[in-house]
Amino acid sequence: MFSWIHINILDYLSEIIDILLVTFVIYNIIMVIRGTKAVQLLKGIMVIIAIWFLSSFFGLKTLEWLSNIAITYGLFAIIIIFQPELRRALEQLGRGRLFSRQAPKDEKQKQTIEGIVKATSYMAKRRIGALMSIERETGLNEYIETGIPMNAHLSSQLLINIFIPNTPLHDGAVIIKGNEITAAACYLPLSESPFISKELGTRHRAAMGVSEVTDSITVVVSEETGGISVTKNGELKRDISEDNLKELLEQELIYTSRTSSSLRWNWRGKHHG
Repeated sequence: MFSWIHINILDYLSEIIDILLVTFVIYNIIMVIRGTKAVQLLKGIMVIIAIWFLSSFFGLKTLEWLSNIAITYGLFAIIIIFQPELRRALEQLGRGRLFSRQAPKDEKQKQTIEGIVKATSYMAKRRIGALMSIERETGLNEYIETGIPMNAHLSSQLLINIFIPNTPLHDGAVIIKGNEITAAACYLPLSESPFISKELGTRHRAAMGVSEVTDSITVVVSEETGGISVTKNGELKRDISEDNLKELLEQELIYTSRTSSSLRWNWRGKHHG
């Protein structure tokens, strides 16, 4: 009797551990693809599965057959379409970094913010156009690969030098990861939103575009006006001051995980126009 109870307890424990591990893996996969093109694909898959379930439940044979074909061949299409993303994920898995989430070092983040703010202020006063995207949870590797690798320690002097007109790296975006300038002269996706003001140029559309598909924070300096803008989650704040830029970056890069939502930057106060 005791042995049967002991076996049952072990079975329950193994099932609980199994469920927890699967939940952990699914959660981290969602965190990895969050904000990327794969999210839209996942939504499409869920719609097809819902159609298959409903067609099976109501006995709609033709629709069920089409759904089965879409699911079967869709798996091969996913492998082909997302081959670069799958390759990077496997490389990260081989290095043991697929699910890593290192906590940001406050002191290094403050130095990074100081460098960005100082460089932005300098360029804004001299109307030097600039585009700087700061990576957060969603990886920007697909955009980093379009530019020139740098992997250099971030400093205001280096940022300014990159965006000086008529230099080889000035045309494009700088991507910042942690306290490093990962790449320069990167191409970012242009937003197709009809709500963006017509007076805004390619830099602002690129900043909006990357903010629509990732959780990055992107800083823009207008070449025409010297105005400073910031984008996040498809929202654009224009003509912000140096002090407000510093406050915003500190809230988003340092204090976000430690403060309540009521204390965070209010992005709804100003829209695209």
